[in-house]
Amino acid sequence: MQAHPNKTQAKNTPAARHKARRFALQGLYEWQLSGNVPFEIEARYRVENAMHKVDLAYFHELLHQGVARARELDAAYAPFLDRKASRIDPVELSILRIGTYELLHHIEIPYRIILNEAVELAKDFGATDSYKYINSILDELAKTARKAEKEA
Repeated sequence: MQAHPNKTQAKNTPAARHKARRFALQGLYEWQLSGNVPFEIEARYRVENAMHKVDLAYFHELLHQGVARARELDAAYAPFLDRKASRIDPVELSILRIGTYELLHHIEIPYRIILNEAVELAKDFGATDSYKYINSILDELAKTARKAEKEA
């Protein structure tokens, strides 16, 4: 008897993707502070956490692309910052990278969902009012990156 696919890998449901974003945020944060290799971070997270309800493919993509494209992502949201990127809290920086990556590379996800997810991550992991800052930056980016969608 074969195992049901959902027993080993969560589908890309909103809940499974939300969990993938949470782990990707933590992984990107760890990478920024420690310089650990993304594959090592991912392997450890898969062993140490209950990942059966996580969209593992999405977690993998967000973590690895967040690292590989960090400069590209930082350049995309940089025009909307009110301070130097080096002064942004590492948690906020990780959230901005995830949100920016999704805005630029996942056009199938409505921008409102991306902004809402980023705000939720900021409320859960960031400083008290960091969600307002995250929302304002990603909303400005969406005006250019998702112009047609924002105008619809």
